[in-house]
Amino acid sequence: MVKAKEELIDASPVKSFFVTMLTRDIALEEAILDLLDNCVDGILTSSRRKGVKPYEGFKAEIQFDKNSFTISDNCGGIPWKLRKYAFRMGRPANRPPDTPGTVGVYGIGMKRAIFKMGKKCKISTRNGTDNYEIEITPDWISDEKLWDIPLKRASEPMREEGTIIKIEDLNPGIKERFYEDAESFESLLESKISSHYGFIMDKGFEVKINGNEVKPQHAKLIFNPKRKKAPAIQPYIFRTKSQGVEVFLAVGFYRPIPSQNEVANEQEEKGYSSQMAGWTVVCNERVVLCNDRTEMTGWGEANVPRYHTQFIAISGIVEFKSDDASKLPTTTTKRSIDASSLLYLQTKNRMREGMRLFTDFTNKWKGREDEIRELFKVGELLSPKEIEIKAEKLPLSATRGYPEGEQYKPELPFPKKLEPTERRISFAKGLTEIKKVGEYLLNDADADPSEIGEKCFDVILEEANE
Repeated sequence: MVKAKEELIDASPVKSFFVTMLTRDIALEEAILDLLDNCVDGILTSSRRKGVKPYEGFKAEIQFDKNSFTISDNCGGIPWKLRKYAFRMGRPANRPPDTPGTVGVYGIGMKRAIFKMGKKCKISTRNGTDNYEIEITPDWISDEKLWDIPLKRASEPMREEGTIIKIEDLNPGIKERFYEDAESFESLLESKISSHYGFIMDKGFEVKINGNEVKPQHAKLIFNPKRKKAPAIQPYIFRTKSQGVEVFLAVGFYRPIPSQNEVANEQEEKGYSSQMAGWTVVCNERVVLCNDRTEMTGWGEANVPRYHTQFIAISGIVEFKSDDASKLPTTTTKRSIDASSLLYLQTKNRMREGMRLFTDFTNKWKGREDEIRELFKVGELLSPKEIEIKAEKLPLSATRGYPEGEQYKPELPFPKKLEPTERRISFAKGLTEIKKVGEYLLNDADADPSEIGEKCFDVILEEANE
């Protein structure tokens, strides 16, 4: 029997966990978006940000082939004071506070992206007059006891403030995606960047992939000017500030509601027209969920119908802003929603409330879509920022329940009820009399009473028309 005694057990982290296991729960394109997040976070510290396009002049360029991956930017670089923290596996407690507006919380994004792609990496950065670099080598990765990384003066001085990350000795599977599958991967990456960074690119940020500029993509909502008391096509708006987080959401139509033929064609075209439909969730200007049409954003819940192609005209955006990124309802990958976040669950109630207005509208105009085409044409297409500015002049009302805030509930034009063109006639008569009339009109005393009644009506109608 072993006698109990006090001893020290090694509980230090295992490097292979960071290098192999931590990279499994993130897709390659998502890992690259983490690196772009770092570029944007660098911009937030710059004094060059100003005006309606605060990201203008800042850019990031991505290059990849079968041998290497490189991302370079002019977004300010890594400050010298952060050198001991930026390259740590995780976020130390004594790290200086982040610049307001960033999204990183756990301190793993850049390292996870590097290990996802390869075993050799050189990071060069310049901030102010400080220009330095570090190298991660295969030997460093394989040595479980070696955690220190040498930092030295940059071998090639950078002309402007920014960071260059070059990854080589690519992992199996990554090389194939960058070479044999390069065209389709570049298309996928471009689509991800155009949607997830569309708001920032609209404000001047420029991204290139292998020399090709990425164009921003996001839906604008129709805002029809309201005249007197007439209903108009306008979005539902909600805003609040709760627990140090500002929330703004708007949902409405980005295009006319489709006819039944368009719905049928949409189904045949496998989603082409639906690409802008659904909810987009933004945290500190970074899109974390794009054009979602699932229960995650309230579809198919609480009297909101499941998404169907008849709802392809409905689009919504909800923005969360906080100086403290840990309060944002995101996961560690920063590309999805923390579904257990109380703030998000409360906000989703408002999202569903807004959606119900537009799904009800769509259903009530079903089969009569052509009657209201003109109402969609006279409205402006406004960006989320323009809608937020417009909301300042709208008659918002206080909401009940959580989160407390203000909302604008538009008065939408609903169709007038059509007068019925048919009525049912029913009456009761004696069985003997029915048989007698059946024999007289149809030569069949046992004919169905409804058939006899309809024949009586037709005979009298014919006489009335003479």
